[in-house]
Amino acid sequence: MWYAQNPGRRTRQLIGDGAVLLWTLLWAAVALIAYRLVQLLSGPAEDVETAGRRFSSGLTTAGSTASKVPFVGGKLDAALRNVAGAGDKLADAGDNGGTAVDALAAAGSVALFLLPVGLVLALWLPRRLRWSRQAMAARELAASDDGRELLALRALLRPLDEVSHLARTADHPDTTPGSLAEGWRGGDPETLDILAEAELERLGLRTA
Repeated sequence: MWYAQNPGRRTRQLIGDGAVLLWTLLWAAVALIAYRLVQLLSGPAEDVETAGRRFSSGLTTAGSTASKVPFVGGKLDAALRNVAGAGDKLADAGDNGGTAVDALAAAGSVALFLLPVGLVLALWLPRRLRWSRQAMAARELAASDDGRELLALRALLRPLDEVSHLARTADHPDTTPGSLAEGWRGGDPETLDILAEAELERLGLRTA
């Protein structure tokens, strides 16, 4: 059971659930935007990698051509290939930079989503689950006389100010917290009904 039967309580629950859903969607969108923005930083790194690869490839090709020059071709080829190695290092640096930016974008966006959403869920979800368990248990108890007696006891065990308020709002003007407790101990059907219905109403459930 996830929603109360009382219209007012159910409306508040729906509003709360909707607010949590909107909060989650909002931070999902923020995290996605942040991920895209950080990924833009990988553009220069990719340009460096591309330039390095082209530089290395061009010098390697030039070295192959220069190797055909008589007498000095081998030395020219070796020299150009050494310089081409610098291009490879530049390309590797660009590749590593792009990988680092991607990792930063992923980790940052996940953290940006989990922190605010996790905080709200940690406050909201336990309360909703607790109410759901209590409501399902109360519905089962309300189906039997012994169960209603337990519901009445739960109502009596509420804070004293709540029990006093219940006594003031009872049909009989002379009802007091003490008389409610006495009626419960004596198994008075009317008192048990008053207390059991009060517990059901507290949870937002129908009393009949």
